[in-house]
Amino acid sequence: MEVNQYLEMFIEESKDHLQACSEHLLELEKNPDDLAIVGEIFRSAHTLKGMSATMGFEDLADLTHKMENVLDAIRNEKIHVSPEILDVVFESVDHLEEMVMDIANGGDGKRDVSSTVAQLKRIELGEEAIPEVVGTTETPTTVVASTLEYDGFEQTVISQSAEQGFNAFEISVKLREDCLLKAARVFMVFEILEKDGEVIKSSPSVEKLEDEQFDQQFYVAFVTKESAEDMQKKIMKVSEVDEVIVAAIDPKQHSEKEQAIQEVAATATVEVEAKPATVPEKNSAAPKPATAAAPAKADKSHAPVGNKTIRVNIDRLDILMNLFEELVIDRGRLQSIATEVNHGELNETVERMSRVMGDLQTIILTMRMVPVETVFNRFPKMIRQLSRDLNKKINLEIIGAETELDRTVIDEIGDPLVHLIRNSVDHGIENPTTRLAKGKPEEGTVVLRAYHSGNYVFIEIEDDGAGINREKVLAKAISKGIVTQEQSYSMSDKQINELILASGFSTADVISDVSGRGVGLDVVKTTIESLGGNISIESTQDVGSVFSIQLPLTLSIISVMLVEIEKEIYAIPLSSIIETSIIRSSEIMNAHNQKVIDFRGKVVPLVFLEEIFEVPRKEPQGDEFHSVVIVRKGEKLAGLVVDSFIGQQEIVLKSLGNYLTNIFAISGATILGNGKVALIVDCNALIK
Repeated sequence: MEVNQYLEMFIEESKDHLQACSEHLLELEKNPDDLAIVGEIFRSAHTLKGMSATMGFEDLADLTHKMENVLDAIRNEKIHVSPEILDVVFESVDHLEEMVMDIANGGDGKRDVSSTVAQLKRIELGEEAIPEVVGTTETPTTVVASTLEYDGFEQTVISQSAEQGFNAFEISVKLREDCLLKAARVFMVFEILEKDGEVIKSSPSVEKLEDEQFDQQFYVAFVTKESAEDMQKKIMKVSEVDEVIVAAIDPKQHSEKEQAIQEVAATATVEVEAKPATVPEKNSAAPKPATAAAPAKADKSHAPVGNKTIRVNIDRLDILMNLFEELVIDRGRLQSIATEVNHGELNETVERMSRVMGDLQTIILTMRMVPVETVFNRFPKMIRQLSRDLNKKINLEIIGAETELDRTVIDEIGDPLVHLIRNSVDHGIENPTTRLAKGKPEEGTVVLRAYHSGNYVFIEIEDDGAGINREKVLAKAISKGIVTQEQSYSMSDKQINELILASGFSTADVISDVSGRGVGLDVVKTTIESLGGNISIESTQDVGSVFSIQLPLTLSIISVMLVEIEKEIYAIPLSSIIETSIIRSSEIMNAHNQKVIDFRGKVVPLVFLEEIFEVPRKEPQGDEFHSVVIVRKGEKLAGLVVDSFIGQQEIVLKSLGNYLTNIFAISGATILGNGKVALIVDCNALIK
């Protein structure tokens, strides 16, 4: 069978089944006695196993089979659901997701999952999950108070090193309290170690050591033929090293653990190989479960919809969109010609074609719309893990997951949302003790909300945590030179809250592995603004915070106001425009070396586009009146001064290409109906 033609379908359906597994596991954690949920997870796992075996991905099928056995035992009430068992099943799903992603990226989907397989086998046999394999409590036999834990591969290295005459040590290195260049000292220690042997593992990780994200002490697992005494003396020669403890790792303990894991893995392999007749017999029906699973699930709610849905490669939609964009350009050209010729039948035909193309445009844009659920569905599992890591109780509420956005926006918005949610959980939600002391419920709540409003989608992340400390933010901003003491006196609470979006700003006293309120939020802001959106923050201390993101529905075809400066035409996105106005020269005032106007009681700075874009003029402009486009960025306003307004038009947004990058205040270009190119003004860059 030629499997390549089915690979795309296999990857997409595998992702769907794994997502279903994750969602149902989260439900099962809340309702451990509900066996109906276990049945749903079992069906998804069973279908995935059959699909994987049919496609020839044996490692994927084998791990799913082991997970399926555990689920079957729970379903038949041989095993009772516990947090430890769910941890192992969650870990299995994580491995399966990584395998599927590897296959999607052209790999073979193979991973070392012997540790997880061993755990699943023990659970299936009714034994307790051994914390050591999951990496929790048990540590190697050593006198060092270490945090090092070893996976199956690392245990194999330790046990085999003893057989080959090597010594396995766990080394604790403590630097002096007044050490200034910790990363440099770590580098010197590692340089000594690498000359005499091989480093197996370090705690913290090498990346964190390089970034100096540790106190004064770190640990290294090391294999060498040198003695413990010699290694201790060599490392102590590094300046600013205060203490070095070298302790032998007991190879017997690790060889026993490794042997146990290998025996379980071997047993699992024999089971698959010993049933050559039964496995294909089950898998021969694999395509049927894959197709039957969807109707079975759909019977509960959306059976008719399932029968009318097909999967379309996104590349084909992109090609369709590009072709339609060319039609939009030609439509503009035809409208321009029809206006010049002024022929009755031609005008009528062009008008009818415009209506049909408008309907076609709506359909094509709708086809590209994807529910934000595709991004939101990763967060429940992430919140579960974060709440465990931070010892907090957190409830995630998702509202409006069915809200749709253009696929190009969906692709970009995932990482900013991850960052904002991690910040809310880490530094927004307090620990249970603090919450109780404040009179709050022990469990914190994070609400992820999406909804449509006009031509925009709003996504909000709301928490009932500590909020933003106004005084702390101001003090940090002043110390970093972001604002001056004088400026701070006139700033509103909203402006102070948004200071955390400044580059490099952080209110965290201690750098956290998860996040720091404000760390990296400048990147979030940059990403959102690059999508034509903006972010705002509302916060009340000890009540909570709301991060609100405003995004355009689509980035491909946008409505603009065409304006003219001398003989050049520019396009200003309607999404940024409040209104247009004609003002007298006498209405222009000067304030702080800036020309401004009084617009409805507000002082609005003027931006002369001819100066910004250096438009050459044949003769000086001396008009008494000026055409002004009032634009907005958040709560800030500006008036763009142009020569004249041409009118509103839908245009296709085109990139300027690789040669013209980072041009100030220009976000792209479009081709007009007369064949000329008009540059699209980036209003956000012009408003300070």
